[in-house]
Amino acid sequence: MSWLSRVRNRLPFVAKRDTPDNLWVKCPSCQEMLFVKEYGENLHVCPRCNHHGRINGDKRLSLILDPGFELLPQPTVKEDPLKFRDTAKYTDRLKKARAANAHTDAFSVGSGTIDGHPAVVGVQDFTFMGGSMGMAVGTAFCAGAERALSRKCPYVVVTAAGGARMQEGILSLMQMPKATVMTRRLKAAGLPYIVVLTDPTTGGVTASYAMLGDVHIAEPGALIGFAGQRVIQDTIREQLPDGFQRAEYLHRHGMVDMVVERKDLKATLATLIDYLAPKKAA
Repeated sequence: MSWLSRVRNRLPFVAKRDTPDNLWVKCPSCQEMLFVKEYGENLHVCPRCNHHGRINGDKRLSLILDPGFELLPQPTVKEDPLKFRDTAKYTDRLKKARAANAHTDAFSVGSGTIDGHPAVVGVQDFTFMGGSMGMAVGTAFCAGAERALSRKCPYVVVTAAGGARMQEGILSLMQMPKATVMTRRLKAAGLPYIVVLTDPTTGGVTASYAMLGDVHIAEPGALIGFAGQRVIQDTIREQLPDGFQRAEYLHRHGMVDMVVERKDLKATLATLIDYLAPKKAA
C-alpha cells in the first residue's frame, strides 16, 4: 500500500470505495490485466496479444448459431458403470462438475441456422471435467449427427477436450469407433462434417472425430495433439520444435486447413456451408 493510500484511509471524511474483486482478469499469455467487461465484449480474446481464451459450451453455441436455435436434450446413460474411485468417487466428481455447469455433461448440441444456413452444431465444454469423452459425450455426439442426417444439413463440431474419461475405462474408448461410424454415415449421405479445433484438443478426441472432418478449422494458438510434447520426446528420444502442437504450426504442415479468429468464425462457417452443403433442386 502506498503512503498516499494509507493517509487517505486515515482521513475520516474520505469515503472508502468498495472495489469488486471480479473487475479484472489476467491474460494467461501476456499477463496483462484486462477489464472483465472489455474482455467479454471482445469474445474472451485478449485485445493486447490476441490470445483466445477458453469459453463454455453455451457461449460457443450463441456465437455460432443464429438466435432461436433448439438445444437438444442431454442423453441419459448409465452413470459410473465401473464403480470407479481414485482420490474421490466418480459420482462425486460428476456432482461437483454439474454444480458448476448448466449441463449434465461435457457435450451439448444445438440445431438451427448459421447466417440462415441450416446446421447442427455440437460443442465440447472444457470446464466440465476437462471436456473428457465418456459415454454421455459419445452419445450426444451421435445424437447431433443423427439430427444432421434427419435435417439433411451440415454437422459442425467444436472440440475442447483432454481426451477420454479415465473413470469410464474401456467404455470411454468405445466412443471413438462409435463416433467414427457416425462421421462415415454423414459422408455417405453427402453432408459436410466440419470440425473447429479449440484449445485444448488432445487424446482420444484427437484420435477420433476431431481429425475426421471434411474441413478442419483451428482457433489461433490452440493446442492440438494426441500426447504431450514431453511424452513424445521421451518416447522417440528426440527434441521436438517449439510450438509443434499449436494451430499455426499444424496449419503450415497441412494438418489444419485454416486458422480463424473467433470473431470471424461464424462468417467462415457460413461461407463453407454455402459452398459444401448439398443444394436443393430448383
